[in-house]
Amino acid sequence: MTKKRFASVWDAIEDTPEKAENMKLRSSLMMALKEHLTGTGFSQGQIAKLLGVTQPRVSGLTRAKIDVFGLDALVNVAAAAGLASRCRRRTRLILCREFDLKPRIVYTG
Repeated sequence: MTKKRFASVWDAIEDTPEKAENMKLRSSLMMALKEHLTGTGFSQGQIAKLLGVTQPRVSGLTRAKIDVFGLDALVNVAAAAGLASRCRRRTRLILCREFDLKPRIVYTG
């Protein structure tokens, strides 16, 4: 039996490299959002009001329900939360893999 090595868990479980890349980006964004949102000290209801989403959506973010969030939705929530994404260009592809955890907006309540 030959063992195959993968760069990430997403490369191992997704059918195509495109799907794996999408999941890598979604998981990176979700982890950054979860860390930021749980660190505010606000309730999920307060966070929802500040971000313009429902409380169940905030719950899904903090519980890492990656299957219910598309990449575009996560980018929109990250922007509303004040998290800046950084994209870098490699050859002819633009890869958005790094996310700045420093909020641009400070919540005042």
